[in-house]
Amino acid sequence: QVQVAESGGGLVQPGGSLSLSCAASGISGTYVPAWYRQAPPKSRELVAMMFRDGRAIYGDSVKGRFTISRDDAKTAVYLQMNDLKPEDTAVYYCQLSTANGGLWWGEGTLVTVSS
Repeated sequence: QVQVAESGGGLVQPGGSLSLSCAASGISGTYVPAWYRQAPPKSRELVAMMFRDGRAIYGDSVKGRFTISRDDAKTAVYLQMNDLKPEDTAVYYCQLSTANGGLWWGEGTLVTVSS
């Protein structure tokens, strides 16, 4: 059974930084990790995704401020968030997907950017 769990959310002031972590267990083979976020009433949106070859893609609103990284030895994914803005406030979700159709989500971690 695959389990995915995010951590690292919290309250941060505008302009500050925060690092999110995602730990997974029970997954085998190659996988593609991604971070999504959702701030109601908006729909869930892609924040960042990292491919096996190290290529990463980012949502337009976070380019240049957020960085995704991975540690395959630990089956862990990270999201470094810098220069945070109030509009970054959302629940951040970790997603893992595999080529054979596997798709798993964590329960999310809340990030609040406010003074």
